[in-house]
Amino acid sequence: MTEQTAVLVLEDGRTFTGEPYGAVGRTVGEIVFNTGMTGYQETLTDPSYHRQIVVMTAPHVGNTGLNDEDPESARMWVAGFVVRDPAIRPSSWRSARSLDDGLVAEGIVGLSGIDTRALTRHLRERGVMRAGIFSGPSLVDSSGRRRTDQDLLDEVMAAPVMTGADLASEVTVAEPYTVEPVRGPASGTEPVATVVAIDLGIKSMTPQRLAERGVRTHVLPSTATTEQVLALEPDGVFYSNGPGDPASARHEIELLRDVLDRRIPFFGICYGNQLLGRALGYGTYKLTYGHRGVNQPVMDRRTRKVEITAHNHGFAVDAPLEGESVAPYDGGRYGRVTVSHVALNDDVVEGLECLDLPAFSVQYHPEAAAGPHDAAYLFDRFLALMTSAKTTHEETAPDATSH
Repeated sequence: MTEQTAVLVLEDGRTFTGEPYGAVGRTVGEIVFNTGMTGYQETLTDPSYHRQIVVMTAPHVGNTGLNDEDPESARMWVAGFVVRDPAIRPSSWRSARSLDDGLVAEGIVGLSGIDTRALTRHLRERGVMRAGIFSGPSLVDSSGRRRTDQDLLDEVMAAPVMTGADLASEVTVAEPYTVEPVRGPASGTEPVATVVAIDLGIKSMTPQRLAERGVRTHVLPSTATTEQVLALEPDGVFYSNGPGDPASARHEIELLRDVLDRRIPFFGICYGNQLLGRALGYGTYKLTYGHRGVNQPVMDRRTRKVEITAHNHGFAVDAPLEGESVAPYDGGRYGRVTVSHVALNDDVVEGLECLDLPAFSVQYHPEAAAGPHDAAYLFDRFLALMTSAKTTHEETAPDATSH
């Protein structure tokens, strides 16, 4: 019986019994739900999902299989994967393998055949929590007897919580690399700008979006120093998405303050938005169940336009929603700040804009490889900010030929 059984155990004691999907074994992590109807390959390979078991709320998953063009990183990062009705076989000319085969190949333990709607409602009411998926040998003890639910729950309760977790160092790139612009040296022209991107769990589409605009991007690990950043003479600095509690990212926050002190244009997304908030002196807090999916409505307060956006975050910035506020850090050292974007479902801060510094950020994903692409203009805004700062610097720099 256990060979065809998989059990999901939540830390509050609720259990769901289904069938193994993907690899057989055990896994534990924070269980979260994703409301996207598409984009599961982007989700699986998004480093922001490190140490999280992802529940897909769309009932039918896997119909387009997996391909070799859409991964957002070199591996799958989810701790586990839960679906209701997996596709029997993929149906796409781009598919290279089935989703099930891909999960098995990367050792991702999953579960299928459960009521994911009931599970999602439970998580909305109780909040995300630790959980474990157990199948195959992990369901029996050394004597061959079926392990009790309490035995499995004990394993779940031994797993680390997400609050206080510093995870960027576990997902960041080992060595720096450079993404050249689509137009640039290859076509005989110089890049329009040079950006240093700090990899906190970056997705491959992000430097690609910059490359499409003629930007050269140097991707550095999360441990990069101010000296390493400045050595590349960046026109702008970018902070990526990533996993973990922003309150724990002390090194990255100090690096960002060095960037802000030098008035280098800054753009951050997702985790980068939270770190800008903390660098400015605002707090962050854990959401009850977070925002994860590709269908989240956000208002850009500058234009009053509503964007449908891609999200993956469990923490948010605690900043005043209305009007301008003075950044609390160091007696207002960074000047005035405004909340530039807000979530229309729950009024969560979705963007920050510094009014006295060339810096802004958003909580969602404008690169959104799987769509939607409503927020792609933010990369243009970043480029305009860098161009403006460069022009201002050139106009105010001393004339070397004057005496």
